[in-house]
Amino acid sequence: MESKIDDMIAHLSHSQQQLARILEAQRHAAVRMAQIIHSLPDYELQLAEGSRSSGGHTVQVNRSIVSYLNAMADLQQTAADSLEIVLKELREQDEE
Repeated sequence: MESKIDDMIAHLSHSQQQLARILEAQRHAAVRMAQIIHSLPDYELQLAEGSRSSGGHTVQVNRSIVSYLNAMADLQQTAADSLEIVLKELREQDEE
């Protein structure tokens, strides 16, 4: 019986180490995305009226990138919130 408990504890420990690695990687990704978003200009490019140059497409691409990065940041925040709850539960189980 003790060996089963030891195996379960070892497995939980390994799982928590893997979760910590994932969270660390996500933290680095979130920091990098925040840096990218912060470096994007807050103003729109001013184009001459009637101009259909690549500048208009640049604005659309920038908006799409910002929207994508914001959605990814929201997803990562949701995942982090969920994992926080899971980790709290695991800590409570370890204390028992």
